[in-house]
Amino acid sequence: MPTVEEVKQALRKVVDPEIHLNIVDLGLVYGIEIKENKNVKIDMTLTSPMCPYGPQLIAEVPKAIKEKIPEIEKTDVNLVWIPQWDPRTMATEEVKMELGIFDFDDDDDDDD
Repeated sequence: MPTVEEVKQALRKVVDPEIHLNIVDLGLVYGIEIKENKNVKIDMTLTSPMCPYGPQLIAEVPKAIKEKIPEIEKTDVNLVWIPQWDPRTMATEEVKMELGIFDFDDDDDDDD
């Protein structure tokens, strides 16, 4: 049985063509459920409801999983909008740096 981490690795091949970063590190994948019947359910969102590449990204998810994990028989993509995607809290630190999102909140310096 594949692991959630293996599915995440497969999904890192799916890149948002506008931002040029993968959907996992962007924080667009909200949930991965691997079922006993060799099916996978992916809860994901898009950068915005009007994302012009949404259909393309959704179509690439099952292809990427099948390519890396051939024992998966079916992938269901569940598009969700809640919570709304926010790269400041959902993206990896590397992606935040790439997008120019910096945390200037230096609470550690308050005890001076």
